[in-house]
Amino acid sequence: MASKEDGQAFAPVLAAVATMQGNVPRSEKTQAHEFLEKFQKSIEAWTTTHALLQSPDVPVEAKLFAATTLKGKVDTPLTIAGALLTLQIVFDLDQLPPDSVLALRDSVLNLLVAFASGPRPIQTQLCVCLASLAIQMIAWKDVLATVASALGSNAGDCVLEFLKILPEEVTEGRKINLSEDELLDRTKELLQDNAEQVMQLMIQYAQSSPTAATNPRLLDCITSWLREIPAAKVVESPLMDVIIKALDNDMSFDAGVDCLCTLYRDTKDVDESLPVIQALYPRLMALRPKIAETAEAEDLEAFKGITRMFSEAGEAWAVLIARLPSEFRGLVEANLECAARDWEREAVSLTFIFWYELKQQITIEKFMEARMNFQDIYSQLVNIMVKHLEFPTPEEGETDLFGGDREQEEKFRQFRHSMGDVLKDCCAVVSVQECLGKIYQLIQQWVAKYASQASNEHVPHWQELEAPLFGLRAMGRMVDPEEATILNQLVPLIVQIPDQEKVRFQAIMALARYTEWTALHPETLEAQLNYVISAFHHSSQEVVQAAALAFKFLGTDCQKLLGGHINQLHSFFESVLDKLKPTSQEEVTEGVAAVVSVQPLEKIYDSFKMFCDPIMARIMNLANNAQNEEGQRAVADHLQLITIFVQVVTPIVPFGEENPAVKYVGEILPIMTTIVMNFTSSTPILERVCRCWRYMIISYRTSMIPLLPTLAQSIASGFETSREGCFLWATDAVVREFSDGAEYVDQATSDAVFQFYEQQALAFLRILNELPPENLPDVIEDFFRLSSDAVRYYPKKCISSSLAVPIFSAALSALTLQQVDPLIATLHYYRDLFGFAFDKPLVSQFTSPEGEPYTNPPEVREAVKGLIASQGQPLAQRVLTGMMFTFPGDCFPDASGVMMTMFELLPQETGGWVQNTLQMLPAGTMKPGEGERLLKNIFDKVQSGETRKIRVLLQDFTNSYRRRNVAPRDGLGRLEATRFRFSG
Repeated sequence: MASKEDGQAFAPVLAAVATMQGNVPRSEKTQAHEFLEKFQKSIEAWTTTHALLQSPDVPVEAKLFAATTLKGKVDTPLTIAGALLTLQIVFDLDQLPPDSVLALRDSVLNLLVAFASGPRPIQTQLCVCLASLAIQMIAWKDVLATVASALGSNAGDCVLEFLKILPEEVTEGRKINLSEDELLDRTKELLQDNAEQVMQLMIQYAQSSPTAATNPRLLDCITSWLREIPAAKVVESPLMDVIIKALDNDMSFDAGVDCLCTLYRDTKDVDESLPVIQALYPRLMALRPKIAETAEAEDLEAFKGITRMFSEAGEAWAVLIARLPSEFRGLVEANLECAARDWEREAVSLTFIFWYELKQQITIEKFMEARMNFQDIYSQLVNIMVKHLEFPTPEEGETDLFGGDREQEEKFRQFRHSMGDVLKDCCAVVSVQECLGKIYQLIQQWVAKYASQASNEHVPHWQELEAPLFGLRAMGRMVDPEEATILNQLVPLIVQIPDQEKVRFQAIMALARYTEWTALHPETLEAQLNYVISAFHHSSQEVVQAAALAFKFLGTDCQKLLGGHINQLHSFFESVLDKLKPTSQEEVTEGVAAVVSVQPLEKIYDSFKMFCDPIMARIMNLANNAQNEEGQRAVADHLQLITIFVQVVTPIVPFGEENPAVKYVGEILPIMTTIVMNFTSSTPILERVCRCWRYMIISYRTSMIPLLPTLAQSIASGFETSREGCFLWATDAVVREFSDGAEYVDQATSDAVFQFYEQQALAFLRILNELPPENLPDVIEDFFRLSSDAVRYYPKKCISSSLAVPIFSAALSALTLQQVDPLIATLHYYRDLFGFAFDKPLVSQFTSPEGEPYTNPPEVREAVKGLIASQGQPLAQRVLTGMMFTFPGDCFPDASGVMMTMFELLPQETGGWVQNTLQMLPAGTMKPGEGERLLKNIFDKVQSGETRKIRVLLQDFTNSYRRRNVAPRDGLGRLEATRFRFSG
């Protein structure tokens, strides 16, 4: 019985738990969460935890929190009087004397005995706690015997729960504070050495308990121990009967399915597991009648479970099915039956991986016999998939196909695209011609039945027409553009399809998928183009968007066929552009730009101007009236259309001759500069202008040299005025394209470009001096991406620059951020820079005329080392503390890579910097000797030349430190998310 004092001690905990469970303001829940988080790390948590668990008056949700806290706590008498100290089991058990660890184990066992009959969540948490102790108590050799003895013969379910959890916790043992060798040895002792004993315990329970086959805990235990117990032993044992019988009971059905599927996964090595598979296969096939039973009973969950059993067996044994198609045909047929009988389209997706895996095997030449054997099944699968592709028929009087359930609609759309992948698999097995023939046949059947009754206002049974059109679209990637059998008949049929919204949409999308075929069959182009262009006036926005996409592909793939119709295309472009959404505007622009790009060289300038001048007029008009965010967005959207022309229209011009596209670009450059200076606070406009400038450099390279001074000045002025990172992104393109040694780039131009980089760097440093890094994450990211490229392309100039040290120091400031992208950009800058301290830096862009890797000059190598030597202390401190406290996990590989390189270059100095950093950590946050062990292990790797293993040591150390001292504790999220209701 808990004392009055105990009750007073845990009253605040109960209040906080109640707050997180109650309907209270979010701020109060946050405050309660913070209190419980601190409580879990506090010294008094152990005593309070035990009091909570032992009190009969405490609500069950609070006991669950106590058990969860216990998972991360231990008790230890610091004095003979038995004072208790709160520590974390996972991280700090090594600080306790051995007798205290034994006392802790016995205490947890006693609590487990007290909760042996439930509630189960508390029991589970105590089992996790005990398993974590078992992993670390290396001297505890008789774990299973001790637990079984303590719980006794009447606590079978609790024993099974512990047995189930033990392998799971051992598998996650990387978070335990044991060395790799200790963990491997303990894994062997707890799992491998106990596997036979656990097997006998489970068999004994199965034979002695009349309800064993309906007890999901036994099945879960079998599943868990299949990590260690060979599948062959289970299949040959009485446990196999238990697994099969479990499928006849609702309570144990799901656990039985999980167990059977785990057995399959253990038999994926079919050569080694052939006898096991031969024993399993007939037992599985004996369950095939359950497909029909569950389907006819419309028991959806059971049907999904049965489907999963057959599909996962097929996935695991796909190689064997390909080798022995006749022997395993029944399994393939069972999967087909599951797909065919799925009345709710909930289970069929479980078979998708199987169809793919089997296709991968039987399309290999040596398995041609299997392919022939299963062609009829894949042929039937085409019909099944197309039927499942049909939109649902709405209820009487209902117009919405999904009854207003948008989530269900989105799920169906995603499901359809997955089925499209299955149709591609069918094409690979059966042949494209046969699959296309089925589509053609289904469309013909609809035309024969309903075409005479159809009008644009009413299309009967349109689902039966739309589904094969979707199938045709899905198969597009598999169809050779030279296909000359089915498409010649099918395409003319499609362009006559009635104007029902979803059917028209799908017909246009299907045509868009076959534009490469159209390019080789020009006689079909005009009808398709008319069909697509007429859709731009459709009342449905979806159809209009489909038309824009189709036009893009028609223009791109049939550009040469349309090259002579540039004037007509211009009229069409001008007539539709203002009616389209921005995405569709871009797609139509891509289509017409592709046609402009194939004009004769002497007509490029005029064509470019004909299309882009009206766009520029729109931009200037919109800019004059852009008084709000929406108006500025419209300007930005139209600027993107100019960029598309710049990206697509890239005429090939001999070096030294004027490029007609650059001639036009020179005319619009001043207008863009004016727009930049008029909208220095509009991020969308600035980003689109910079994107356009960047592609001018990428598309036209050295042809842009005459415009380079003007462009560079515009970029520099824009950055200084706006402080937007996009100008640095544009600068990066200039640095990359006009670097030292680049083809057709003279030294004067290259030198001027580096001076341009230094000018941008100075502007950046001034900005960083005025504003804290957290206000500039995007600018920092763009600058250090730019600086990485500057180092790669101008290594000698960068390292000898007067800005080398200021930029290095600025990167230190950037490492105080917590956002992934700027941190990674900064760490990449350091790694690229440090690469030039070696003879042959991997990041160099240069090779010798003979193609040999770039050899770094000695003065560059020494300069980089000197920079590291002078700035290494603060860098080591920032990187190491970042990994321990603030860096997101995605930054760890690069952060540890920086430290690894520093150890490789300056091992003694870096060791001293790391040691100094560790000495600055808060007292008590590191174990005695932990820092010394880390440094010793690192220097061992340095001495043995295994420097790449240093990053693993650093990541393990910082992860461990972070979990102990920084990361949130388990157990609070579930309290916040769920109201628990338990009995018992």
